Amino acid sequence: MEVIHDLVGYKNLKIIQNTEWFNFSLDSVLLPNFVTLSKNTKNIMDFCTGNAPIPLILSTKTNANITGVEIQKEIYDLASRSIKLNKLENRIKIINFDVKKLASEFDTETFDVITCNPPYFVVSGDNKINESDIKSKARHEILLNLDDIFKTAKKILKNKGVIALVHRPERLIEILEVMKKYNIEPKRLQFIYPNEEKEANMILIEGKKNGNTGLKVLKPLFVHEKDGSYRKEILKMFGSEENDTKKL
Repeated sequence: MEVIHDLVGYKNLKIIQNTEWFNFSLDSVLLPNFVTLSKNTKNIMDFCTGNAPIPLILSTKTNANITGVEIQKEIYDLASRSIKLNKLENRIKIINFDVKKLASEFDTETFDVITCNPPYFVVSGDNKINESDIKSKARHEILLNLDDIFKTAKKILKNKGVIALVHRPERLIEILEVMKKYNIEPKRLQFIYPNEEKEANMILIEGKKNGNTGLKVLKPLFVHEKDGSYRKEILKMFGSEENDTKKL
């Protein structure tokens, strides 16, 4: 079923979703609040954009041009309509394209920043694949894997440009290895915990193309209080009135 929701606490933004496929989740809120943006950030690309929550949130933080890439036509259509619904066509462009082929479509060193909320799970005999083809491709590395992501990023990122991902802690070593393979130096890492009593279930990691060595591990981010309510840091990311940061 197709529905139109407020984009979490961003009261001026709407997002179109199909509840039979998937709804965007906390990871898509954490990433645009983690990635490094500056006044020199002019062009951003979001790999695996889904129905475009990350480009929409980024549009509240920067005046840069944003391109979202989504390979699944059905999801691309939702994203495109969400951009039109919010009258952001002049700032955000959504393309129905394969990330692996972007280097043939865009010039080398085009983008200052890349964000990516990728499929988390390796496809193997032990994995349970979702019955829905759309969900399977969004959650499992059927169409895109880590090697594809960083290989493409190396080509289209500007020198010293950054790429930021949200992923699972169990894939951290592999992520670091693949980043280094493509001359993307890991620079910032943050572990995300459901609460102070549980193990980390997400990571945010950022690397810089041809960057100097030196990884900064940020303080852990806890999502919930003991009573299950969101912590203040998370509420600010949801676009609450307390979050009055200016656009860069």
